Amino acid sequence: MNWISSLQARLAIAIGASVTILWLAAAVATADRLEREMEQVYDDGLKATAERILPIAQHDLREGHPRHESAEVDEEDDSRRDAQPKREFRYGEDVTFILRDGQGRIVLGSAGVDASVFPPFEKPGFSQTGTHQLYSAVSTDGNLSISVAEPLAHRQQLSKKMLLGLVLPLLIVIPLSLVAILVAVRISLRPVRALKQGLSLRGAQDLSPLAAAGLPRELLPISTGINQLLTRLKGAFDAERTFAANVAHELRTPVAGAIAQAQRICSETKEELTAERTREIETTLKRLMRMSEKLMQLARAEGGRLRSDEAFDLRSVLHMIVKDFERAGQGRIELTMPETAVLSPLDPDAVGILARNLIENALKHGAQGSPVHVTLEQQGTLSVANDGPILPPEAMDRLMRRFERGNLKIVGSGLGLAIVKAIADRVGAAIEVVSPRRGRSEGVEVRVSLPIN
Repeated sequence: MNWISSLQARLAIAIGASVTILWLAAAVATADRLEREMEQVYDDGLKATAERILPIAQHDLREGHPRHESAEVDEEDDSRRDAQPKREFRYGEDVTFILRDGQGRIVLGSAGVDASVFPPFEKPGFSQTGTHQLYSAVSTDGNLSISVAEPLAHRQQLSKKMLLGLVLPLLIVIPLSLVAILVAVRISLRPVRALKQGLSLRGAQDLSPLAAAGLPRELLPISTGINQLLTRLKGAFDAERTFAANVAHELRTPVAGAIAQAQRICSETKEELTAERTREIETTLKRLMRMSEKLMQLARAEGGRLRSDEAFDLRSVLHMIVKDFERAGQGRIELTMPETAVLSPLDPDAVGILARNLIENALKHGAQGSPVHVTLEQQGTLSVANDGPILPPEAMDRLMRRFERGNLKIVGSGLGLAIVKAIADRVGAAIEVVSPRRGRSEGVEVRVSLPIN
Protein backbone atom coordinates (compact mmCIF):
# COMPACT_ATOMS: atom_id res chain seq x y z
CA MET A 1 0.00 0.00 0.00
CA ASN A 2 1.11 3.58 -0.66
CA TRP A 3 0.97 4.70 2.98
CA ILE A 4 3.18 1.78 4.02
CA SER A 5 5.84 2.89 1.53
CA SER A 6 5.86 6.38 3.05
CA LEU A 7 8.79 7.13 5.36
CA GLN A 8 6.58 9.51 7.33
CA ALA A 9 3.96 6.81 7.93
CA ARG A 10 6.58 4.25 8.93
CA LEU A 11 8.19 6.58 11.44
CA ALA A 12 4.83 7.66 12.87
CA ILE A 13 3.66 4.05 13.24
CA ALA A 14 6.94 2.86 14.77
CA ILE A 15 7.20 5.73 17.27
CA GLY A 16 3.47 5.68 18.03
CA ALA A 17 3.45 1.92 18.66
CA SER A 18 6.56 2.17 20.85
CA VAL A 19 5.14 5.02 22.91
CA THR A 20 1.78 3.24 23.26
CA ILE A 21 3.45 0.02 24.44
CA LEU A 22 5.58 1.96 26.92
CA TRP A 23 2.52 3.82 28.25
CA LEU A 24 0.59 0.57 28.68
CA ALA A 25 3.55 -1.19 30.31
CA ALA A 26 4.02 1.74 32.68
CA ALA A 27 0.29 1.71 33.46
CA VAL A 28 0.33 -2.04 34.21
CA ALA A 29 3.41 -1.74 36.42
CA THR A 30 1.93 1.27 38.21
CA ALA A 31 -1.39 -0.49 38.73
CA ASP A 32 0.33 -3.59 40.14
CA ARG A 33 2.51 -1.54 42.47
CA LEU A 34 -0.42 0.63 43.52
CA GLU A 35 -2.59 -2.42 44.20
CA ARG A 36 0.04 -3.88 46.53
CA GLU A 37 0.43 -0.54 48.28
CA MET A 38 -3.34 -0.22 48.70
CA GLU A 39 -3.56 -3.75 50.11
CA GLN A 40 -0.99 -2.71 52.69
CA VAL A 41 -2.98 0.45 53.43
CA TYR A 42 -6.19 -1.56 53.81
CA ASP A 43 -4.48 -4.01 56.20
CA ASP A 44 -2.98 -1.16 58.21
CA GLY A 45 -6.45 0.36 58.40
CA LEU A 46 -7.92 -2.90 59.75
CA LYS A 47 -5.14 -3.16 62.32
CA ALA A 48 -5.52 0.48 63.39
CA THR A 49 -9.29 0.02 63.68
CA ALA A 50 -8.90 -3.00 65.94
CA GLU A 51 -6.30 -1.31 68.14
CA ARG A 52 -8.46 1.80 68.45
CA ILE A 53 -11.78 0.06 69.21
CA LEU A 54 -10.49 -2.60 71.58
CA PRO A 55 -9.62 -0.31 74.57
CA ILE A 56 -12.74 1.83 74.02
CA ALA A 57 -15.00 -1.23 73.96
CA GLN A 58 -13.22 -2.72 76.99
CA HIS A 59 -13.82 0.49 78.93
CA ASP A 60 -17.45 0.65 77.83
CA LEU A 61 -18.13 -2.91 78.87
CA ARG A 62 -16.51 -2.33 82.22
CA GLU A 63 -18.65 0.74 82.87
CA GLY A 64 -21.87 -0.88 81.67
CA HIS A 65 -21.63 -4.10 83.80
CA PRO A 66 -21.08 -3.36 87.57
CA ARG A 67 -19.75 -6.13 89.76
CA HIS A 68 -22.70 -5.95 92.31
CA GLU A 69 -25.34 -7.27 89.84
CA SER A 70 -27.05 -10.51 90.94
CA ALA A 71 -26.09 -13.94 89.74
CA GLU A 72 -29.53 -14.37 88.15
CA VAL A 73 -28.96 -11.35 86.02
CA ASP A 74 -25.51 -12.61 85.13
CA GLU A 75 -26.92 -15.96 84.08
CA GLU A 76 -29.59 -14.23 81.96
CA ASP A 77 -26.95 -12.01 80.37
CA ASP A 78 -24.80 -15.02 79.65
CA SER A 79 -27.63 -16.73 77.79
CA ARG A 80 -28.27 -13.61 75.71
CA ARG A 81 -24.57 -13.12 75.12
CA ASP A 82 -24.37 -16.55 73.51
CA ALA A 83 -27.21 -15.70 71.10
CA GLN A 84 -26.20 -12.21 69.87
CA PRO A 85 -23.95 -9.30 70.75
CA LYS A 86 -24.76 -7.51 74.01
CA ARG A 87 -24.12 -4.00 72.64
CA GLU A 88 -23.63 -2.44 69.13
CA PHE A 89 -21.27 0.24 67.85
CA ARG A 90 -21.96 2.10 64.59
CA TYR A 91 -18.55 2.13 62.97
CA GLY A 92 -19.18 1.88 59.24
CA GLU A 93 -20.97 -0.01 56.51
CA ASP A 94 -17.94 -1.79 55.07
CA VAL A 95 -15.80 -2.54 58.13
CA THR A 96 -17.48 -4.59 60.87
CA PHE A 97 -16.16 -6.05 64.11
CA ILE A 98 -17.12 -8.23 67.06
CA LEU A 99 -15.74 -8.51 70.61
CA ARG A 100 -15.47 -11.86 72.35
CA ASP A 101 -14.75 -12.64 75.99
CA GLY A 102 -12.27 -15.19 77.18
CA GLN A 103 -14.72 -18.04 76.54
CA GLY A 104 -15.31 -16.97 72.92
CA ARG A 105 -18.73 -15.51 73.49
CA ILE A 106 -19.70 -12.37 71.55
CA VAL A 107 -20.19 -9.45 73.88
CA LEU A 108 -20.14 -6.49 71.50
CA GLY A 109 -20.42 -5.84 67.76
CA SER A 110 -20.82 -3.11 65.17
CA ALA A 111 -24.29 -2.16 63.93
CA GLY A 112 -25.82 -4.83 61.66
CA VAL A 113 -22.87 -7.16 62.05
CA ASP A 114 -23.21 -10.68 60.66
CA ALA A 115 -21.60 -13.00 63.19
CA SER A 116 -21.39 -15.82 60.65
CA VAL A 117 -18.74 -13.87 58.76
CA PHE A 118 -16.29 -14.24 61.64
CA PRO A 119 -14.67 -17.63 62.17
CA PRO A 120 -13.79 -18.78 65.72
CA PHE A 121 -10.91 -16.83 67.24
CA GLU A 122 -7.65 -18.71 67.04
CA LYS A 123 -4.77 -16.25 67.24
CA PRO A 124 -4.05 -12.57 66.76
CA GLY A 125 -3.12 -11.31 63.29
CA PHE A 126 -4.47 -11.30 59.75
CA SER A 127 -6.62 -14.01 58.25
CA GLN A 128 -8.82 -14.32 55.23
CA THR A 129 -12.00 -16.12 54.33
CA GLY A 130 -13.65 -16.51 50.97
CA THR A 131 -15.39 -13.18 51.32
CA HIS A 132 -13.56 -11.09 53.94
CA GLN A 133 -10.13 -9.98 55.13
CA LEU A 134 -9.90 -10.09 58.95
CA TYR A 135 -7.60 -8.83 61.66
CA SER A 136 -7.79 -10.10 65.25
CA ALA A 137 -6.24 -8.70 68.44
CA VAL A 138 -6.32 -9.53 72.19
CA SER A 139 -6.57 -7.09 75.08
CA THR A 140 -3.65 -6.72 77.47
CA ASP A 141 -5.38 -8.74 80.19
CA GLY A 142 -6.37 -11.48 77.78
CA ASN A 143 -10.08 -11.32 78.69
CA LEU A 144 -11.26 -9.77 75.39
CA SER A 145 -10.50 -10.36 71.75
CA ILE A 146 -11.58 -8.31 68.74
CA SER A 147 -11.96 -9.30 65.11
CA VAL A 148 -12.36 -6.65 62.41
CA ALA A 149 -13.55 -7.70 58.95
CA GLU A 150 -13.63 -5.93 55.61
CA PRO A 151 -15.36 -7.40 52.53
CA LEU A 152 -12.99 -8.42 49.74
CA ALA A 153 -15.60 -7.14 47.29
CA HIS A 154 -15.14 -3.66 48.75
CA ARG A 155 -11.41 -3.85 48.11
CA GLN A 156 -11.95 -5.17 44.59
CA GLN A 157 -14.40 -2.36 43.89
CA LEU A 158 -11.92 0.24 45.08
CA SER A 159 -9.18 -1.42 42.99
CA LYS A 160 -11.38 -1.26 39.89
CA LYS A 161 -12.07 2.42 40.52
CA MET A 162 -8.37 3.04 40.99
CA LEU A 163 -7.52 1.13 37.77
CA LEU A 164 -10.24 3.00 35.89
CA GLY A 165 -8.87 6.28 37.14
CA LEU A 166 -5.48 5.22 35.84
CA VAL A 167 -6.71 3.97 32.45
CA LEU A 168 -9.12 6.78 31.58
CA PRO A 169 -6.39 9.43 31.32
CA LEU A 170 -4.44 7.05 29.06
CA LEU A 171 -7.40 6.81 26.71
CA ILE A 172 -7.04 10.56 26.22
CA VAL A 173 -3.27 10.85 26.45
CA ILE A 174 -2.42 8.03 24.01
CA PRO A 175 -4.46 9.41 21.05
CA LEU A 176 -3.12 12.89 21.74
CA SER A 177 0.39 11.47 21.87
CA LEU A 178 -0.13 9.73 18.52
CA VAL A 179 -1.36 12.96 16.95
CA ALA A 180 1.58 14.86 18.45
CA ILE A 181 3.99 12.22 17.12
CA LEU A 182 2.45 12.42 13.64
CA VAL A 183 2.73 16.23 13.65
CA ALA A 184 6.31 16.10 14.97
CA VAL A 185 7.33 13.54 12.34
CA ARG A 186 5.70 15.59 9.60
CA ILE A 187 7.48 18.75 10.73
CA SER A 188 10.79 16.91 11.06
CA LEU A 189 10.48 15.49 7.53
CA ARG A 190 9.76 18.88 6.00
CA PRO A 191 13.27 19.07 4.42
CA VAL A 192 12.69 15.65 2.82
CA ARG A 193 9.37 16.81 1.34
CA ALA A 194 11.02 20.02 0.14
CA LEU A 195 13.76 18.00 -1.57
CA LYS A 196 11.15 15.70 -3.12
CA GLN A 197 9.04 18.62 -4.33
CA GLY A 198 12.07 20.39 -5.74
CA LEU A 199 13.04 17.31 -7.74
CA SER A 200 9.50 16.61 -8.94
CA LEU A 201 8.99 20.18 -10.20
CA ARG A 202 12.22 20.22 -12.17
CA GLY A 203 12.01 20.09 -15.91
CA ALA A 204 13.91 17.57 -17.96
CA GLN A 205 16.39 20.28 -19.03
CA ASP A 206 17.00 21.73 -15.56
CA LEU A 207 20.41 20.48 -14.48
CA SER A 208 21.16 23.14 -11.88
CA PRO A 209 22.53 21.82 -8.55
CA LEU A 210 20.26 21.17 -5.60
CA ALA A 211 20.35 23.63 -2.73
CA ALA A 212 21.91 22.01 0.35
CA ALA A 213 20.89 24.76 2.78
CA GLY A 214 18.52 23.55 5.48
CA LEU A 215 18.94 19.86 4.72
CA PRO A 216 19.56 17.54 7.68
CA ARG A 217 22.89 15.81 7.95
CA GLU A 218 21.46 12.45 6.84
CA LEU A 219 20.31 13.93 3.50
CA LEU A 220 23.54 15.74 2.64
CA PRO A 221 25.20 12.65 1.04
CA ILE A 222 22.12 12.16 -1.14
CA SER A 223 22.11 15.81 -2.19
CA THR A 224 25.84 15.71 -2.86
CA GLY A 225 25.53 12.55 -4.97
CA ILE A 226 22.67 14.02 -7.02
CA ASN A 227 24.61 17.25 -7.58
CA GLN A 228 27.64 15.30 -8.76
CA LEU A 229 25.47 13.37 -11.20
CA LEU A 230 23.82 16.57 -12.43
CA THR A 231 27.24 18.16 -12.94
CA ARG A 232 28.42 15.22 -15.06
CA LEU A 233 25.22 15.24 -17.09
CA LYS A 234 25.42 18.99 -17.62
CA GLY A 235 29.02 18.66 -18.76
CA ALA A 236 28.09 15.94 -21.23
CA PHE A 237 25.14 17.91 -22.62
CA ASP A 238 27.16 21.11 -22.83
CA ALA A 239 29.88 19.30 -24.74
CA GLU A 240 27.30 17.86 -27.13
CA ARG A 241 25.59 21.21 -27.70
CA THR A 242 28.91 23.04 -28.04
CA PHE A 243 30.12 20.51 -30.58
CA ALA A 244 26.90 20.80 -32.62
CA ALA A 245 26.96 24.59 -32.49
CA ASN A 246 30.64 24.81 -33.40
CA VAL A 247 30.30 22.36 -36.25
CA ALA A 248 27.26 24.16 -37.62
CA HIS A 249 28.95 27.54 -37.29
CA GLU A 250 32.23 26.42 -38.82
CA LEU A 251 30.43 24.79 -41.74
CA ARG A 252 28.64 27.95 -42.78
CA THR A 253 31.65 29.75 -44.27
CA PRO A 254 33.11 26.88 -46.30
CA VAL A 255 29.66 25.74 -47.40
CA ALA A 256 28.79 29.27 -48.50
CA GLY A 257 32.06 29.45 -50.40
CA ALA A 258 31.40 26.07 -52.00
CA ILE A 259 27.92 27.21 -53.07
CA ALA A 260 29.39 30.33 -54.63
CA GLN A 261 31.97 28.27 -56.51
CA ALA A 262 29.30 25.89 -57.73
CA GLN A 263 27.17 28.77 -58.96
CA ARG A 264 30.19 30.27 -60.75
CA ILE A 265 31.04 26.99 -62.43
CA CYS A 266 27.43 26.57 -63.49
CA SER A 267 27.37 30.04 -65.02
CA GLU A 268 30.72 29.63 -66.82
CA THR A 269 30.44 26.11 -68.18
CA LYS A 270 28.90 25.41 -71.56
CA GLU A 271 28.53 21.67 -71.05
CA GLU A 272 25.01 20.69 -70.10
CA LEU A 273 26.13 17.62 -68.12
CA THR A 274 28.61 19.64 -66.08
CA ALA A 275 26.00 22.34 -65.41
CA GLU A 276 23.49 19.71 -64.26
CA ARG A 277 25.97 18.13 -61.87
CA THR A 278 26.97 21.58 -60.61
CA ARG A 279 23.33 22.41 -59.84
CA GLU A 280 23.02 19.12 -57.93
CA ILE A 281 26.10 20.01 -55.91
CA GLU A 282 24.60 23.44 -55.21
CA THR A 283 21.34 21.85 -54.04
CA THR A 284 23.20 19.48 -51.74
CA LEU A 285 25.31 22.29 -50.32
CA LYS A 286 22.20 24.42 -49.67
CA ARG A 287 20.65 21.47 -47.86
CA LEU A 288 23.81 21.20 -45.79
CA MET A 289 23.57 24.93 -45.07
CA ARG A 290 19.98 24.56 -43.89
CA MET A 291 20.93 21.57 -41.75
CA SER A 292 23.75 23.53 -40.08
CA GLU A 293 21.33 26.38 -39.36
CA LYS A 294 18.84 23.95 -37.81
CA LEU A 295 21.60 22.40 -35.70
CA MET A 296 22.55 25.86 -34.46
CA GLN A 297 18.92 26.54 -33.59
CA LEU A 298 18.69 23.21 -31.76
CA ALA A 299 21.85 23.98 -29.79
CA ARG A 300 20.40 27.41 -28.98
CA ALA A 301 17.10 25.83 -27.88
CA GLU A 302 18.76 23.25 -25.64
CA GLY A 303 21.56 25.30 -24.15
CA GLY A 304 20.81 28.99 -24.56
CA ARG A 305 19.07 31.43 -22.25
CA LEU A 306 15.39 31.34 -23.17
CA ARG A 307 14.05 33.98 -20.77
CA SER A 308 14.71 37.71 -20.88
CA ASP A 309 14.96 40.21 -18.06
CA GLU A 310 12.12 42.30 -19.46
CA ALA A 311 8.79 41.29 -20.96
CA PHE A 312 8.17 41.99 -24.64
CA ASP A 313 5.18 41.91 -26.98
CA LEU A 314 4.79 38.60 -28.81
CA ARG A 315 2.96 40.38 -31.63
CA SER A 316 6.09 42.24 -32.74
CA VAL A 317 8.10 39.02 -33.12
CA LEU A 318 5.36 37.26 -35.11
CA HIS A 319 4.88 40.29 -37.33
CA MET A 320 8.61 40.38 -38.12
CA ILE A 321 8.76 36.61 -38.83
CA VAL A 322 5.77 36.75 -41.19
CA LYS A 323 7.30 39.75 -43.02
CA ASP A 324 10.52 37.76 -43.55
CA PHE A 325 8.55 34.93 -45.17
CA GLU A 326 6.66 37.39 -47.37
CA ARG A 327 9.91 38.94 -48.57
CA ALA A 328 11.11 35.44 -49.41
CA GLY A 329 8.06 34.96 -51.64
CA GLN A 330 5.80 33.13 -49.20
CA GLY A 331 2.69 35.28 -49.38
CA ARG A 332 0.11 32.71 -48.30
CA ILE A 333 0.45 33.30 -44.53
CA GLU A 334 -2.60 34.73 -42.78
CA LEU A 335 -1.68 36.30 -39.43
CA THR A 336 -4.31 36.96 -36.75
CA MET A 337 -3.34 38.75 -33.53
CA PRO A 338 -5.20 40.50 -30.70
CA GLU A 339 -5.40 44.28 -30.64
CA THR A 340 -3.79 44.59 -27.19
CA ALA A 341 -0.22 43.62 -26.31
CA VAL A 342 0.59 40.04 -25.30
CA LEU A 343 3.57 40.38 -22.97
CA SER A 344 5.82 37.37 -22.39
CA PRO A 345 9.01 36.83 -20.33
CA LEU A 346 10.56 34.64 -23.07
CA ASP A 347 13.60 35.66 -25.07
CA PRO A 348 12.50 37.15 -28.43
CA ASP A 349 15.06 35.06 -30.33
CA ALA A 350 13.68 31.86 -28.81
CA VAL A 351 10.11 32.83 -29.75
CA GLY A 352 11.32 33.71 -33.25
CA ILE A 353 13.01 30.32 -33.68
CA LEU A 354 9.89 28.54 -32.45
CA ALA A 355 7.50 30.48 -34.70
CA ARG A 356 9.77 30.26 -37.76
CA ASN A 357 10.03 26.48 -37.50
CA LEU A 358 6.27 26.05 -37.06
CA ILE A 359 5.54 28.21 -40.11
CA GLU A 360 8.23 26.53 -42.23
CA ASN A 361 6.85 23.13 -41.31
CA ALA A 362 3.30 24.19 -42.24
CA LEU A 363 4.44 25.68 -45.57
CA LYS A 364 6.38 22.58 -46.54
CA HIS A 365 3.96 19.87 -45.46
CA GLY A 366 0.63 21.67 -45.91
CA ALA A 367 -1.47 21.68 -49.05
CA GLN A 368 0.27 23.79 -51.66
CA GLY A 369 -1.77 26.82 -52.60
CA SER A 370 -3.75 26.81 -49.34
CA PRO A 371 -3.06 29.52 -46.77
CA VAL A 372 -1.26 28.89 -43.51
CA HIS A 373 -3.16 30.37 -40.59
CA VAL A 374 -1.01 31.83 -37.79
CA THR A 375 -3.06 32.91 -34.76
CA LEU A 376 -1.91 34.47 -31.48
CA GLU A 377 -4.50 34.47 -28.71
CA GLN A 378 -4.64 36.92 -25.83
CA GLN A 379 -3.75 34.22 -23.27
CA GLY A 380 -0.48 33.48 -25.11
CA THR A 381 -1.49 30.47 -27.23
CA LEU A 382 0.26 30.41 -30.63
CA SER A 383 -1.55 28.35 -33.26
CA VAL A 384 -0.20 27.43 -36.71
CA ALA A 385 -2.65 25.51 -38.93
CA ASN A 386 -2.49 24.27 -42.50
CA ASP A 387 -4.68 22.24 -44.83
CA GLY A 388 -3.62 18.81 -46.01
CA PRO A 389 -4.01 15.12 -45.22
CA ILE A 390 -4.89 13.99 -41.71
CA LEU A 391 -2.01 12.73 -39.58
CA PRO A 392 -2.50 9.34 -37.89
CA PRO A 393 -2.28 9.43 -34.06
CA GLU A 394 0.98 7.45 -33.95
CA ALA A 395 2.68 9.97 -36.27
CA MET A 396 2.08 12.96 -34.00
CA ASP A 397 4.55 11.89 -31.31
CA ARG A 398 6.99 10.53 -33.86
CA LEU A 399 7.26 13.88 -35.64
CA MET A 400 8.54 15.48 -32.43
CA ARG A 401 11.67 13.36 -32.57
CA ARG A 402 14.86 14.48 -34.23
CA PHE A 403 15.39 13.76 -37.91
CA GLU A 404 11.84 12.45 -38.33
CA ARG A 405 9.89 13.60 -41.38
CA GLY A 406 6.26 12.95 -42.21
CA ASN A 407 6.74 13.06 -46.00
CA LEU A 408 10.07 11.77 -47.29
CA LYS A 409 9.44 13.29 -50.70
CA ILE A 410 9.66 16.81 -49.28
CA VAL A 411 13.10 18.24 -48.66
CA GLY A 412 13.68 18.93 -45.00
CA SER A 413 15.97 18.31 -42.02
CA GLY A 414 13.47 16.61 -39.72
CA LEU A 415 14.46 19.00 -36.91
CA GLY A 416 11.75 21.68 -37.08
CA LEU A 417 9.24 20.21 -34.60
CA ALA A 418 12.08 18.80 -32.47
CA ILE A 419 13.39 22.35 -32.03
CA VAL A 420 9.88 23.56 -31.17
CA LYS A 421 9.49 20.79 -28.58
CA ALA A 422 12.92 21.52 -27.07
CA ILE A 423 12.02 25.20 -26.57
CA ALA A 424 8.55 24.36 -25.25
CA ASP A 425 9.93 21.85 -22.73
CA ARG A 426 12.54 24.24 -21.42
CA VAL A 427 10.15 27.17 -20.90
CA GLY A 428 7.33 25.00 -19.53
CA ALA A 429 4.99 25.56 -22.50
CA ALA A 430 2.38 22.97 -23.44
CA ILE A 431 2.46 21.80 -27.06
CA GLU A 432 -0.48 20.09 -28.79
CA VAL A 433 -0.79 18.63 -32.30
CA VAL A 434 -4.38 18.37 -33.57
CA SER A 435 -5.38 16.58 -36.76
CA PRO A 436 -7.79 17.29 -38.35
CA ARG A 437 -7.55 20.96 -37.47
CA ARG A 438 -10.28 22.61 -35.45
CA GLY A 439 -13.44 23.27 -37.43
CA ARG A 440 -12.17 21.38 -40.50
CA SER A 441 -12.27 17.82 -41.79
CA GLU A 442 -8.58 17.80 -42.74
CA GLY A 443 -5.31 19.51 -42.03
CA VAL A 444 -2.96 19.81 -39.07
CA GLU A 445 -2.86 22.39 -36.28
CA VAL A 446 -0.03 22.87 -33.79
CA ARG A 447 -0.84 24.86 -30.62
CA VAL A 448 1.83 26.09 -28.18
CA SER A 449 0.76 27.76 -24.93
CA LEU A 450 3.52 30.29 -24.28
CA PRO A 451 3.99 31.78 -20.77
CA ILE A 452 2.84 35.38 -20.46
CA ASN A 453 2.94 38.04 -17.75
